[in-house]
This record gives sequence, C-alpha cells and structure tokens, in this order.
Amino acid sequence: MFDALAEKLQATLADVRRHGTLTERDIDAAMREIRLALLEADVNFKVVRQFTARVKERCLGAEVIGKLNPGQQVVKIVAEELTALMGGPPAPGGPNDDPSTLSFSSHPPTVILMAGLQGSGKTTATAKLARHLREERGGAVAVAACDTYRPAAVAQLVKVGAQAGVDVYEQGTERDPVDIATWALERARNEGKDVLIIDTSGRLHIDEELMAELVRMRDAVKPTDVLLVVDAMTGQDAAAVAERFAAEVQFDGVVMSKLDGDARGGAALSVKAITGKPIMFASTGEKLDQFERFHPDRMAQRILGMGDVMSLIERAERQFDEDEALELQNKLKRDEFGLDDFLAQLKTVRRMGPLTNLLGMIPGLAGDQLQNMKVDERELDRVQAIILSMTPSERARPELIKGSRRLRIARGSGTNVQQVNQLVKQFGQTRKLMKQMGRGRMPDIGALMRQAR
Repeated sequence: MFDALAEKLQATLADVRRHGTLTERDIDAAMREIRLALLEADVNFKVVRQFTARVKERCLGAEVIGKLNPGQQVVKIVAEELTALMGGPPAPGGPNDDPSTLSFSSHPPTVILMAGLQGSGKTTATAKLARHLREERGGAVAVAACDTYRPAAVAQLVKVGAQAGVDVYEQGTERDPVDIATWALERARNEGKDVLIIDTSGRLHIDEELMAELVRMRDAVKPTDVLLVVDAMTGQDAAAVAERFAAEVQFDGVVMSKLDGDARGGAALSVKAITGKPIMFASTGEKLDQFERFHPDRMAQRILGMGDVMSLIERAERQFDEDEALELQNKLKRDEFGLDDFLAQLKTVRRMGPLTNLLGMIPGLAGDQLQNMKVDERELDRVQAIILSMTPSERARPELIKGSRRLRIARGSGTNVQQVNQLVKQFGQTRKLMKQMGRGRMPDIGALMRQAR
C-alpha cells in the first residue's frame, strides 16, 4: 500500500543525508517534499499540515541545525512522528496499559462489537479476528451473525467462521439484530465461551437508522470493545467515516482492512489523528491467517526503508516448528537433506506471505532496490512444479536425475530440461556447501529461483 509514499519519503531523506550540515532552507525544502508526498498519498490535509509543522519544529532544534552529519537525526525524527501519527509506540507499562490492545473481561465472555459500512470487509474481518484470538490466546471463541440486511451476510459468516475454526451463532435474517445479539451473548455464557465477536449490520452510507441500531446493540450487550472496520482503499473518506462513528458510537479501535491493496495509504495515516482512536489490527491479505496486530512503529520503519525485523521474526515463529527445525538440522549434518525437505521449507516460507512483503521487512531492501530484484511468485511455482514432477527416490537422491529422467520431469512440470538441470545443479552445490560448513542453514531460495528460470 505505502509503496509510492515510501519511495518519495526515502528519496527525500536520502537527499537530506547527503548534506554535511543542514540549514533552515534545507529543512524547508525537505518539508515541501514530505508535504507533497503525504498529500499525494491521500492523507488529510490538516493532518499533513500538523505533521510537517511538528517535524520542522524538531528539526530546527539544536539537535539538527548546524550539527555534523544530521541526516540520521532527521530520519529518526520523521520515523518518530510517523509512529505518533499512526498511534504511537507500545506503552511501556505492558499490554494492559496500552490503549491499542483489546481489553479482556475478568468474567467471560469478552464481547467485541464489530462496526463499519457495507463493503468495508467487516464480516471477513470478524472471522479473521476470531481466528487470530483463538490462535494467539487459546480458549473458545464464537461469532454472532447479526448482519440481517446484506444478502448472504449470514451464510458468508457461517462459511468463514467454519474456516476459522470457531462456532457461529445465527438465527437467520428475520429477527431483530439486537435480539440476536442478546441471544448469542446468553448462549456464549451458557457454553463457556471466552470471547464472543458480534458482526453487525452495515450500510452503503452512514444514516441515522444504522447508528441507532448500533447504539441499541452496544447498550444491550455492553461490549468490552467496539472495533470499527475501515477500508484502507477509501483514502480520506475512511477518516471521515471513522470520525462520524467516533462521535455516534464511540468505538475503541480500528481494524484496517485491505491494507495489502494498491491504495495510497491516506486512511492509515489519518484515522488516528482525526479520531484519536488507534489502529489495533490490520488485514494484510485475503486469507484468514493474513491478519495481525498493527504496530505503528514497525509500519513507520517499513515506510522509511528501515525494515521490520520483529514482524518477520514473529511470522517465522508462527510457521516454523522447533522440533521440525531440529530434525532438519540433523538431516543436514547427516547429509540426508533432500528436495522433499526443501519443498517443505519452501511451502513454509510461502505461508508467511508474499515474498515481496517479506523482503520489504529486511532493513535496506526497499524502494528501487527491492523493485530491481524483480521478485516473481511464479518462479516459486515453477520450482515447486519441477520438484513435484520427480519421483520420491529422485527427490531423496537428486544425483539420480540424469538423461531421460530430466526430460520426463521437464515435461511433467511444463518447463524445459535446462531449467531442470539448473535447479538440480544449484541444489547440489548448495547442499555440498552446507555440508562443508556444518551448519543448519537453509538453501538459498533466491538463487534457486534465479537458476530455475
């Protein structure tokens, strides 16, 4: 989402870093470029004005002006202000003191009310949040289908709720949504659920009927948190919608949907400043597991090309099993690492998300440098197809793959013999190097992809 903004901010700050010292004129020039970049990203103009004023004020302080090599200080200031703009760093007192985290009731079930306009991705976000809480916190989670106006909304929640592995409470579309919510809460209590997430009705636009129904439902079930689902693709309009919901319903936090889209990012950069409510979660893809806590400090670092190592580590920890990693290390030591093992690791990496997103979390790999790498997910598909076209014995002992075997594999995978040769050769060289080093390091997937072209 932030690609265009990131590219312009990084270019501006790179120019700032080239100065030995900075004058007020240099700061003014940089602020003009930053202002333009934010406006082009569809950030609310009042937010832009306040942001650049704060950055300029800090940059004009003694810590920057007249100092040697002040570029890193400017980058640090911009990163800190971007973090504050999107919600600020985590509170030092821990999760219970952090307003950007959910509150959990000491007397279950914790009730979370999901609000938002129709088309914002609210129903999908409900299932994603349910799955996230079930995976992260454990316990029993249920969702209540209270969107009785949109066609097929109940059926959609039943489907995605089953995929998320949670119970779905529904009574069709004939009853009043508030009555359904009250019934669902009572059922959740009786069944010992830890969390109940209520999917509410939406509208194509804000109206009095929508707000009145949300207020009635909020008063009836007394939710621990009210979350507003905001479509990141709607730009400044999303901030205006959030402002109206904040005034009428008094929500506690935002779930930013479609953050993986090609929008310019104005909603994510404006909503906290406009409403005072933090972005708590972000949907980063279409799949149910592509949903995570929103960290303003990490997002600011990614926008500025500073990487996001913590998020990368967290994704890896969710996908890699410690026992499997130990077994893999032993296979490497025994020189038993085969293409089946490599294929399993390749699939694990792909479950972490698109490669472009993963590489963007690595410090230094951003902007033009990342674009020049020309990461193509189809290359991974090709590598996978080649390996799957081999027999089990060939995957265990790639040295068997010669002559007619390579032709058969090429035909079966829709590639050519040269690509099969390159993959087998590169894998053999990598395995040999790993054996010599005597370490549990994984093969160079990027090199294998390049060789498989």
